[in-house]
Amino acid sequence: MSNLDLEQRIRDHAYRLWVEEGRPEGRAEAHWEMARELVAIEDNQRLATKRNPVSAGHDRNLRGSEPVEPLEAVENQGEFPTLTDQGEEQTHPARRRRTRKR
Repeated sequence: MSNLDLEQRIRDHAYRLWVEEGRPEGRAEAHWEMARELVAIEDNQRLATKRNPVSAGHDRNLRGSEPVEPLEAVENQGEFPTLTDQGEEQTHPARRRRTRKR
């Protein structure tokens, strides 16, 4: 993708943002920055949703093929704390029972 294509995409997004906000005066820079972020998100989303090249040649229904996640990620799953690992103790004092006077 050329710089001209990228700039045109940013310009199109900025224009739409400006129109959606009611065409306010003096917000061109804010619209341009938001448009740059939106284009970056779109581009990164495309990269993030590409198929795993390791499993690209395998049939989807085939069991026992290469894992999609790296082996290190699967091995390390148990090393991260969960809510139950945070402690079982109460975080607030226990409520006192009222005693009736006789």
